[in-house]
Amino acid sequence: MGGHKHGCKMQEKTKAKRKPAIKIGATDHAKLLAFASAMESRNPEMAEELFLELDRARVVADGSISEDVVQMGSTVTFKPDTGEAKTVTLVFPGDADIAQGKISIFTPIGTALIGLTKGQAIMWTARDGRTHELEVLEVHQAGAAAPATATSGGN
Repeated sequence: MGGHKHGCKMQEKTKAKRKPAIKIGATDHAKLLAFASAMESRNPEMAEELFLELDRARVVADGSISEDVVQMGSTVTFKPDTGEAKTVTLVFPGDADIAQGKISIFTPIGTALIGLTKGQAIMWTARDGRTHELEVLEVHQAGAAAPATATSGGN
């Protein structure tokens, strides 16, 4: 009786593990590789996750990355399986500031986002060991959407 159910479950599990194809610009890729190497002794698990993503990424010339690909400095709107859509900017740890929506590449979610294209979804594992899924809804590149002067109020 339970045989059929088990078969479906196995199939779903295999499907969920396949990660979407990602693209990373050559400069970001080199910086992130150096960064992951530097962080390896302090946080081997996170460094390993980042190495795995960098390994499977297609490295492309910086100028050939389309605007809808998540890069370092990109502002991303994504929908987690846990609730409302969130908008964050992907940064190096020194620039991370949750209050300003700046998340580090060196977090499970940051590592999951890098290289994804608008419309792609990825499974990722949180620090508590639980597996989640997120889908990229929007991607804006730093300085591409609006001029920086648009954000400053006349105070």
